[in-house]
This record gives sequence, C-alpha cells and structure tokens, in this order.
Amino acid sequence: MQSLREFIVYLPKLVNDTMTLSGGLELYVDTKFNEFEHRVNEGEVISVPHKFKTDVKPGDTLYFHHLVVINDGQELTGVKHHYLVKFDPKLAVNNQAIGYKSKETGVFHPLNGWSVLAPHEEPKQKKSEIIDVVEFEEPPVTKGVVAFDSDELAAINVKKGDVVGFKKNHDYRFKIDGLEYYRTRVEDLMYVQTEEV
Repeated sequence: MQSLREFIVYLPKLVNDTMTLSGGLELYVDTKFNEFEHRVNEGEVISVPHKFKTDVKPGDTLYFHHLVVINDGQELTGVKHHYLVKFDPKLAVNNQAIGYKSKETGVFHPLNGWSVLAPHEEPKQKKSEIIDVVEFEEPPVTKGVVAFDSDELAAINVKKGDVVGFKKNHDYRFKIDGLEYYRTRVEDLMYVQTEEV
C-alpha cells in the first residue's frame, strides 16, 4: 500500500485503556471521563507520503497529534486499525505528524513545523520565611527546554538545551519512551531565555 499525501499508521487501539501491574496482572482503565489523557499518540508506520520526501520509513514509530485518534479518528476506509496522519511540510497547522523514532537507530526526530520540549523546572521562590504558603492552582506552563534539534529551529538560532517561551495553553503533552514532553509548533515559540526572568 502506498499513501499519496498522508502517513498511514497501524493502531490496534485508540486509547490506552489497560495497565499492567508489576506482578503481570492487567487491569482495565475506564477512559470515558478523560479520553484525551489516555489517547494513543504513536503508531507503527505502514506507509509514508509518496508526494513528500521524508526520512521516515515503514516500521518506524510515528508520533502524532491527538486528532488522529479522538472522536473515532481518521481510519483508512475499509482497512481496520490503519489510520491516516496528515502531513504538510510547509504548513505546520496542517501537519499532524510531530516526529518519528527510527526503528534502526532508536533516535527521535521532529518533523516539519514542530518543536519537542522537555519540561522546564522554574526555581521555587519562598514568599515568606515564616509562613509556608501553599498554592492550590498551578501557574500555566509557558516554558520548555528544547529536547531535539531540527533544521527549522536552527534557522531561528534555537538549539537543543535552550529554554524557550511559548504561548499559554500550547503545552500539549505526550510521551516518548515513557518520558513526558511538550509538542509545540515552531511558530508558537516566542523567545529564547538568555537569563533568569
């Protein structure tokens, strides 16, 4: 099967609805109240877009936007468990493919339009030396550490390890090998932090 414009990925299920305990016992998790948090966001590449040149190969793991699986997803008509992932190398808003992990090397690479950031820990400042102030509301996440280099980031003089600021509510979380990252469009990055603010 050769896809024309999209990636095709194999997804046996759309949400992570089971967990395995250390003793091997598998439990069912009810995801109906928070499907977004439990959505699957990676799958095995079956076909790459014929129209666009990428370094992605069948068998690699593709990481993608949540719209691929939310609300019954974008299943390939007539082929069970195969889903379309939109790709546009020129316009990030049309690119649901965030990045891929090579089957051969195990290395993750962001795809056009996306930056992948690790969480940035802000130093906590004590508001009082006498009273321990407890805050129940977490401030919004608006910073991250660039976790993977890309040509697009290099073009704006941003590199792995830089702390960058991004628009509020653009800290879309996903996991690579069990570690949490934020996926943010390169165009949503606002600045590189040069000193503690």
